[in-house]
Amino acid sequence: MADIVEYKIYGDDMQIVEIELDPTEGVRAEAGAMMYMEQGIEMQTSTGGGMFKGFKRMITGESFFITTFLYQGTGKGHVAFGAPYPGKIIPLDLDKLGGSFLCQKDAFLCAARGVEIEVAFTRKIGAGLFGGEGFILQKLEGQGLAFVHAGGTIIQKELQSHESLRVDTGCLVAFSPTVNYDIQFVGGFKNSLFGGEGLFLAQLQGPGLVYLQSLPFSRLADRIFAASRFQNRGEQKGLAGLGGGLLGGLLGGDNNF
Repeated sequence: MADIVEYKIYGDDMQIVEIELDPTEGVRAEAGAMMYMEQGIEMQTSTGGGMFKGFKRMITGESFFITTFLYQGTGKGHVAFGAPYPGKIIPLDLDKLGGSFLCQKDAFLCAARGVEIEVAFTRKIGAGLFGGEGFILQKLEGQGLAFVHAGGTIIQKELQSHESLRVDTGCLVAFSPTVNYDIQFVGGFKNSLFGGEGLFLAQLQGPGLVYLQSLPFSRLADRIFAASRFQNRGEQKGLAGLGGGLLGGLLGGDNNF
């Protein structure tokens, strides 16, 4: 049974979640996610159940070790965790969601002590090969609160029985185990080459709850990489590029000429 914790989410595009703990209650978090903690909270870093548990987390994109923040004081204690990139924090009450929920790799942020991060394999080879996240998903199990993070704006869809939805593979964040997940080929020569949406889409069929994100981290990283390459090429061309490089270095505090 997971600890029963209270929480508040602060911010808009770069959110944090603050967890309120009673004495002896704890929350588990991915390494490096903690922002601040009050007096009386102790950190306990371990594999969270042995070597096998640690390796399972590594397979799902998390670290080998997990940290439990245990409150040993009196009254109320607070600890906060920050999102790794712009987006939203999604609270998942696993008790109301049937005890388990599936999410993409690296989505887990923190959870009440007692919630487990398990490995879930996609059931169809097409979803595993072309689903953007591979064969492995994270499966959050337990009866408490868990928090996942996704990029951009978050959309929640409640699919009815046999209702289907096609989405970009990278935009799928989390979904109920009752949702049938597969991959569909876009089709059409021009669609495949010039559509700009990739060759495959995720095919979701209800019933079940689905969370979608508008800005997958992979898309954000691709744009940053493309912009940096364009900027570097511009700076290397002609006198303007040389002057821009020198001026940029001086203004940026790089005086080693």
